[in-house]
Amino acid sequence: MIDRRAFIGVLTGGLLAAPLTAEGQQPGKIPRIGVLVTGPPPGEHVCVLALRQGLADLGYVEARTHVLEIRWAERQPEKTFPSFGAELVKLGVDMIVCVTSQGLVEAKQAIASVPVVMAASAHPVEHRLVASLSRPGGNITGLATFTGEMFAKRVQLLAEALPGVSRVGVLRLPGDQNDLVVRDLEMAARRAGLKLQVIEVKSPEDFPGAFQAVVRGRAQAIMTAQGPFFLQHLRQTAELAMKHKLPSFSGEPTAADAGILMSSGASISASCHRAAYFVDRILKGARPADLPVEQSPTFNLEINLKTAKALGLTIPQSLLLRADRVIE
Repeated sequence: MIDRRAFIGVLTGGLLAAPLTAEGQQPGKIPRIGVLVTGPPPGEHVCVLALRQGLADLGYVEARTHVLEIRWAERQPEKTFPSFGAELVKLGVDMIVCVTSQGLVEAKQAIASVPVVMAASAHPVEHRLVASLSRPGGNITGLATFTGEMFAKRVQLLAEALPGVSRVGVLRLPGDQNDLVVRDLEMAARRAGLKLQVIEVKSPEDFPGAFQAVVRGRAQAIMTAQGPFFLQHLRQTAELAMKHKLPSFSGEPTAADAGILMSSGASISASCHRAAYFVDRILKGARPADLPVEQSPTFNLEINLKTAKALGLTIPQSLLLRADRVIE
């Protein structure tokens, strides 16, 4: 026989040793979380690392409390976002974390049967991913990382960095998502007294001609729209901008390291870390429809002073003091 004190000790020890189990999950079932990331895996994606850390900070232990099913979607006919989304649904994942806004727009129907967390998204209301930020209404919630306010802030920073500039070239991709980005930039430019010259590019081969068009249009600086395409071609953008003596601006997180003059925008890493909160809430029984969409928790500003020096520019001290990082 075992006495009452010993029984309580055994029970307590067993509870402390038991693995974490999210509320709302069946006992013994380990949740499977699909992660849809754009681009081929050059290593660990910054957002995957941040999501993993966010879950760990909430007490989750990978392979013990949950399993991540990561799919790296490339823009190839046999590797589309909808096909990867359908594959994850077929695997029986409990939810999907999507790190690409365009990918989510494309895969929306394929993943309509499971909860979805947006780790990074642009204009989710306009793209009908959610009914509103405060009341998403469907199976999707998460973070809105690229918003009108963010693009407006980027234009304001450009105007502050280059007070004498009146005309700015903008490189964009085709598609309605980029239409919205350009709309936001143009609205902000009008308020700042700037004129935009918008040039469309479809491939890396278009960059030299696009820069020549910007120079012919007498733009005094260059800015790129947002997304994986421009992230992949940051160095080419920086080199062409330097060749044509154009101050360059981007929202991509590694732009300043590539030689772009100034990078400003939502922190994708911070957004993906915060996405773990939504994963946790849903695993514990919350419905995406009832979880308000949040805006990105962090806005980063990085300045490359080596590029500024090569262009003969002096960046205002007010900007340098506000920068999260300055490359000297």
